[in-house]
Amino acid sequence: MAKAALPPLLKDLNERTVLETIRSGAPISRAEISRRAGISKPTVSLALQALVEAGLAREVDPAPGRPTYGAVYFDLVPEAGLVLGLDLGARFLRGAICDLRGDIRARQDVEVSDPDPRAIVELIGGLHDALVAASGLSADLVDGVVVGVPGVVDAASGVIRLTHFSTLEGRALRDEVSDRLGLPVTMDNDINLAALGEQWRGTARGVDDFAFLSIGTGLGAGVVLRGEIHRGRNGAAGEVDLVAPGLGVELDPCAAALSALAARLAAGRETILAPPYDPRAVFGAARMSDAVAQEVVAEEARRIATHIAPIAAVTDVPLVVLGGGIGTQGDLLLDPVRLLLEEWLPFPPQIEVSNLGDAAVLTGALALGLRFASDNVFARRRD
Repeated sequence: MAKAALPPLLKDLNERTVLETIRSGAPISRAEISRRAGISKPTVSLALQALVEAGLAREVDPAPGRPTYGAVYFDLVPEAGLVLGLDLGARFLRGAICDLRGDIRARQDVEVSDPDPRAIVELIGGLHDALVAASGLSADLVDGVVVGVPGVVDAASGVIRLTHFSTLEGRALRDEVSDRLGLPVTMDNDINLAALGEQWRGTARGVDDFAFLSIGTGLGAGVVLRGEIHRGRNGAAGEVDLVAPGLGVELDPCAAALSALAARLAAGRETILAPPYDPRAVFGAARMSDAVAQEVVAEEARRIATHIAPIAAVTDVPLVVLGGGIGTQGDLLLDPVRLLLEEWLPFPPQIEVSNLGDAAVLTGALALGLRFASDNVFARRRD
């Protein structure tokens, strides 16, 4: 009796699982795919045949020096689909294209000189074109775009709220970018994406529960629980700058507030600090043992710890990663922040500094885009 055909949904699921297993372990044999994916070898063989015929996977040589025992090894075809990631910041639009393996094929930053929405859309369009040209691959392979923006993005409407780009407040920029590029666009809070970037290739790699706190010109947090970003009902989870109103104490650790604090503490005292009290100068002076600068840094650590404490108390995450221009001053901030949290909390989280720097948001945009990429190449195969 002939074997019954696999139901289309199960067949599709098996092929996706096999492709993801190849992505994470290539070059990889049939037997190893079966072991890692928990799928029988005959089912893996059927899935591999379909993936190879569709141009999504291919036979390759094993890793050098690895015994093969006659096994055939597979890798995905990285150029079968591309992801465009974008980070829209106050001064720069950062962009990159990666393939299905996650390898960067083109990377470029351009200056944001005009905050008008139409100008931003055109800037994104121009960067898309430049990146595709630099990659040397067809624009048709770009299956989707992920854009990180400062602010809360409504998932249904794409409308941006609580953003320092006053021109973008209440604007459905996602749809405008999608129309300009002719591609599906996902738009998300930049700090949420930075957290995903840390989880993919940063300090939080492999960690399922953690928070990312960015302190720079602005303040924000991304909370990852059970491996996924927690966005909340309105997409506003992690807006820690909303904690301070009503408390009657100064908690703002951002650049402008730090500069104002330095100006206040420096008044009438002997110090090497001078206007405009740039945060980098303040940290530099603290490293030179300037007493006023060290006092500013101690207060900055208190403000950062004060924002971490409620996150840790509510989520009980084991790790908090600090990012942003101020948050990455780990040599001066890590120890005092850790000591304060150990004093305040029965179960303080581990505090570490981002190793991605200003690439965190862009890395997260690519990470999220890769989650959609398999779906897109499968959908294109059925068209």
